[in-house]
Amino acid sequence: MSRMKLALALIASLVLLSGKSPAAAAVQAQEGENFVVPVSARVRYGAGDRWVEKIVRGPASCTNEFFGTDPAPHVRKSCTIIGPAPAAAARSMEASSKPAASGIADVVDRAGKIVPAAYRAMAAAMSEAEGIAYRYGPDAAHYGSANAKLPTLYEREDHLARCNEKGVCITSWQVGGPRKEVDFSYSTNQSSVVFLADDPVQRAGVGDLQASAFEVNTYAQKPQLPWQLGGGGLDSVNVVQYRSAGLLPNDGSARPVAAGRCSGPAGNCPTSVIAFQNGLLATTGSNTAHNLATARLAPNKVPTAVAMTSNSEFAFVTVWDTAELKGQVAVVALAGLCDGCKLEGPYYEWWSEWQGVYPGLPNMGNIAFMKVLGYVDLPADMKAPTEIAVTTGMHPFNTVLGGGLFMGQTHSPLSRHWQSFTPSGSNYKRYAKGGVAVVVSKSEQKAAFIDLKPLFGYINGVYFSEAVGSIGPVGQDERQWPHAFSFKPQARPVVVKTIALDARPTAVKTTVTRTKDAHAWIATQEGSLRIFSLGGYAPGAELRSGSPDGIAAEGRVAVGRNPSSLAHSKDDPDRRLDALNSQVIVTSRGDRKIQWVRFSEDGKSGRVVRTLQDSRIVDPVATEDIDNFANVGLTLSVADYGGRAVLNYRYGPVVFADRGAEWACQPPRGCPVKPTGDVAIEFGGGFKMQGRPYQINTSNVP
Repeated sequence: MSRMKLALALIASLVLLSGKSPAAAAVQAQEGENFVVPVSARVRYGAGDRWVEKIVRGPASCTNEFFGTDPAPHVRKSCTIIGPAPAAAARSMEASSKPAASGIADVVDRAGKIVPAAYRAMAAAMSEAEGIAYRYGPDAAHYGSANAKLPTLYEREDHLARCNEKGVCITSWQVGGPRKEVDFSYSTNQSSVVFLADDPVQRAGVGDLQASAFEVNTYAQKPQLPWQLGGGGLDSVNVVQYRSAGLLPNDGSARPVAAGRCSGPAGNCPTSVIAFQNGLLATTGSNTAHNLATARLAPNKVPTAVAMTSNSEFAFVTVWDTAELKGQVAVVALAGLCDGCKLEGPYYEWWSEWQGVYPGLPNMGNIAFMKVLGYVDLPADMKAPTEIAVTTGMHPFNTVLGGGLFMGQTHSPLSRHWQSFTPSGSNYKRYAKGGVAVVVSKSEQKAAFIDLKPLFGYINGVYFSEAVGSIGPVGQDERQWPHAFSFKPQARPVVVKTIALDARPTAVKTTVTRTKDAHAWIATQEGSLRIFSLGGYAPGAELRSGSPDGIAAEGRVAVGRNPSSLAHSKDDPDRRLDALNSQVIVTSRGDRKIQWVRFSEDGKSGRVVRTLQDSRIVDPVATEDIDNFANVGLTLSVADYGGRAVLNYRYGPVVFADRGAEWACQPPRGCPVKPTGDVAIEFGGGFKMQGRPYQINTSNVP
């Protein structure tokens, strides 16, 4: 019997109950309890002769909040399935992008044990409104702060920038000027935005946006469609091709679940890895870094989150195994290539990238190959992982040779240069020796720490030895390079510690380039940011081992309620600050605020140093900072789920790299923020989405 037929039969049996009328159908839940509806069905909520009815599918809650009203005040109520949803209503519900109510439904019982039916139903809805509500938790309406009076921050005037051949102007700028059509230090940040599309047939749910741009004496701080694509559609250029190739059905059955991108400070993060509901893993980049690469998770494995190492060596994907009811982390080897190059070549010089395919080594981030090496089982009491972060402690600048060039081209083919990467060689400190992945489970209130040294040790041991000459071409078979764990189990990472938390973890991030004093930051739903030491498991360029005893809670910082995501702080107006390692940006969905938390020198304590609140922000779910190099923009983007928009805010001065007196925004002062009252943050502009954005990642691109 098919899953759909089985679910329909279940509903029919619940409704009929040996000839009983729908009014006498079995009670699914008492008020305050959670339950699961396998397929779209009519569910009523109330007591006696006072009821309300709603079309429901997946996890649900027998509460006033879920049904939107109290049909029988001061009376104990219940929930009953009274029949299958009308076909039209079911179709409408499948296509709807209306958020589920506050993320109340859960996959565990009151004892914290997984409920199999709820687990499988939530996994099936992971990319739908129900799954997003579960992952990102209660919104401001749940906490009573939706109507809080907030300031309206200053917004600059738009100036038209580029117009296409039809006279349609497609981009604008807001800072600096006037435009000077001469040589200028050009740089841009591009974003991948994951959103719940209103029409999943027309929109895949992954969009490309220009987050910021420095050009011809102007700065664009407003999110907008990239001018390089002629002001075309919102859809990612890569995802359009995956749909055309049939890898992503365009019927809404393969929406995106999560995206990951590295946060290296050297600009080698132009590509995201997107995980889709159907198990496809695929890259998305920009018009100048748009290599196509895909891999696929094994059957019955549903992704929930993605993280990448800072040099784009590996991606790590948390999954729910709905067949065996266990949580896992998929380990995916990545290889970068020159843009548009085939795996077999020919290759050309592209930002000094490798002239060959070397999965698992540092690269320039334009991913052209990926392979799922295998899975790391999480502890038996951690079946529902929801977020992941990873660090090696390795600074991407270590991969740069004299003259500022990436090491790849100079040392290609590796079979001729491997000896320089051995302990006695000049390049020994140009690659990571290990790392740690930190996984959290919201429902089970646990965090697991995974030692990546076996993975890096095996990969490095092959590349930097005589064995590199015999590895052969890359491929997806377990015995092809890079070898799968089923063939080389010694490469599989190991869970070294699990910590029980006293509250629901909502997000996790790690320091990027620190080693001995590396930390993980775990946000919890009540409004706390917990600080954990990483026990030496982020060795960077040195060959060291960690200790489970060194992984421990060290402090906490009070933040807004339901901190739904954490973002790396990539820069700060105080440019002496090591922002990647000593500051994190917290998005608190429950209080509609974004906070910068700065940590003490030893990393064991912290404080909020900046807060962003603006009346335009309706329902912030995630935030992302732009990269700053010679040009400084100090701008972040907010994924406003309920507001159906990406909103940009600038929190520091714009400084152009060009130093001539005729240029705007000259150092050191640059073009400062125009404050609103005592808030030194200004609104950069917004972009209305064709759906509800819930993840965004951004990088400087070639």
